[in-house]
Amino acid sequence: MKVTVENKKGLNKDLKVFIDKETMNSYMDEKYEEIKGSVNLKGFRPGKVPKEILKRQFGKAVFGEVLDKVLKETSTKALEENKIKPAGQPKLDLKTYGEDKELEYVLSVTELPKVEIKSLENIKFDEYTVKIDDSETDKRIKEIAKNQPNFKEVSADTKAKKGDLVSLDYKATVDGKDFKGSEGKNTQLTLGKDLFLKGFDEQLIGVKKDDEKVVEATLPENFPEKELVNSKAKFNCKILSVKQSEEVKIDDDFAKNLGAKDLKDLKTLISKQINDEYKNSLDQLSKNQILKEIEKIKIDEVPENLVEEEVKVLSQGMSEEEAKKNKKDFEEKAKTRIKTGLILNEFGEKNQIKVTEQEVQAEVQKQLRMMPGQEKMVMDFYQKNPSALASLRGTVYEEKILNLIKEKGKANKKEISKEEAEKILKEAHKHDHDHDHNHGEEKKETKKKSSTTSAKEKKPATKKAKSKPAAKKAKKVSKK
Repeated sequence: MKVTVENKKGLNKDLKVFIDKETMNSYMDEKYEEIKGSVNLKGFRPGKVPKEILKRQFGKAVFGEVLDKVLKETSTKALEENKIKPAGQPKLDLKTYGEDKELEYVLSVTELPKVEIKSLENIKFDEYTVKIDDSETDKRIKEIAKNQPNFKEVSADTKAKKGDLVSLDYKATVDGKDFKGSEGKNTQLTLGKDLFLKGFDEQLIGVKKDDEKVVEATLPENFPEKELVNSKAKFNCKILSVKQSEEVKIDDDFAKNLGAKDLKDLKTLISKQINDEYKNSLDQLSKNQILKEIEKIKIDEVPENLVEEEVKVLSQGMSEEEAKKNKKDFEEKAKTRIKTGLILNEFGEKNQIKVTEQEVQAEVQKQLRMMPGQEKMVMDFYQKNPSALASLRGTVYEEKILNLIKEKGKANKKEISKEEAEKILKEAHKHDHDHDHNHGEEKKETKKKSSTTSAKEKKPATKKAKSKPAAKKAKKVSKK
């Protein structure tokens, strides 16, 4: 194989590939030998059919298979030998080909630019640790206790009030007629939460144990029996018990019920939990700083074909007029995204960062936990959309790259208070919000197939830090 590289404009190159007739014929001979044993022709024993007969019978089909194989192998080899990483799918133009002929073709390719990543190991960023004081920990424990009331049955003559737990049996009718689902046994309602039917709870205020009470309520829009939607129903209720909440005593027993060893251990775990909530958001701020520094790294030229693909992604869902109006801004955004992706990708490859199937599945499980009650829908989505799963793999790949850059970089470590953390996150959120409005027409960023995907992994996409950590109300305290 002979390869001649012709530099065209910018990153565009033409690779002229020539394979002589003798080499092509040897590929053909190999294929004929391969098929000879499986061909059955009248008058010839299996494996004894002459090559000339095979050529007459199967020549065109054999050549088609050989040509396809040779083009794939030689084009890949030509790129590798010349150390060319293509940005997108190369175009192939056949010049000379055919049975008993040399093969000549041109491979037109846009090359990924050379990327300098040495400076990444000296990159600077802030790394925060939040100091959680005892009062904040005590406050969180009290919130947990409040959300886990201990109900105790009261005397038979005590009237139910808002916040009490009432147990009841009921039988409902509409226009005096029973209907499917009209009976309930030992139904428990916390008065005032209005979780059963709108206005149902308030009619039970004042009831006592063993009371019988008729409650009227409108059946909701999502009621299974469609013909009864918005119908007035009468509920004949029998009150089984009335329970009132007792103040939960915060002690060692309380702590043990939450999975801790004792109250001291619980406070340690809660303090860590609060810190972790802030840590995730603050870590993302650190990564955003890293990404901003990466944007400063110079790349002489960004492949135009990748820019075009990225602009299409940014303008998805827009009218032609909107897309045209924002084209210039989108092109700048696209160049920044692609440049960042190229640098991170190069760093990932140089450091042999890989994403395992177990890591991808762990990320899927994380997504499932974020959408309780919709697990099946989310799982089906990823099973039916390989591109979405690839995007998830890209997210994991990015995280691993940024974590390694953090390890190698120069962290400016800061211990801050919870109040300082909230202020920093608020300012970051405000900055991101203003930034989005300044580029107003930009859509909410979605996971997408990257235009700078390497053969191994998907290019990372930049993220923004969330402004606040999510509040946790878990029944058990995690001991991670």
